[in-house]
Amino acid sequence: MAVIEEPAAAAAVLDPIRARLLAELRTPASAAAVAARIGLPRQKVNYHLKELERHGLVQLVEEHRKGNVTERIMGAAARSFVISPAALPGVAPDPALEPNRLSARWMLAVAARLVRDVGALITGADRANKRLATFALDGELTFASAADRAAFIAELAAGTAQLVEKYHSATAAGGRKHRLVVALHPSVKPVSGVKAPEAHPQLPAGTPGLAKEQ
Repeated sequence: MAVIEEPAAAAAVLDPIRARLLAELRTPASAAAVAARIGLPRQKVNYHLKELERHGLVQLVEEHRKGNVTERIMGAAARSFVISPAALPGVAPDPALEPNRLSARWMLAVAARLVRDVGALITGADRANKRLATFALDGELTFASAADRAAFIAELAAGTAQLVEKYHSATAAGGRKHRLVVALHPSVKPVSGVKAPEAHPQLPAGTPGLAKEQ
């Protein structure tokens, strides 16, 4: 996965043709081969590939000499991309501007900040060729009633506060600052014809739904 933080790169990847080219170039290919697959003139594909290459979204994999012509084999810089809110300076969501911490908009602003911050960390770690230690939980559960949901939230908040109080060390010399985000929202109903994300119906104690260290 690659993180797009520059506005110009974000604009480039949002073009439908260029987004299609990135998907096609998960497997490296020449402009001629891609043009034949998607039914566009090779010159047009070449133009869009040059724009994607200019923003570092595709890269040269190898070159083949065919007579007087050099065929360039291009590949996507990553298998998937995410656009960071950093690409929207001045209008990116800010949790501080959403006073109601119980609102879905505040949650979305927090999630946007998470994407921005983790994206910046991934970019920095990639440039330094270092691993980035992160941790995440992802799961799905069903509440029997609204009262159960409220009780779950209260217990989750209390338990999280206890853990923070136990491990937070504001005065520790050389302490490692981390940001903690806990969220709960209703599951989204699957769209017809679109495969729903894999659900994790149970999260046994001490077992993360997804734990990631990059």
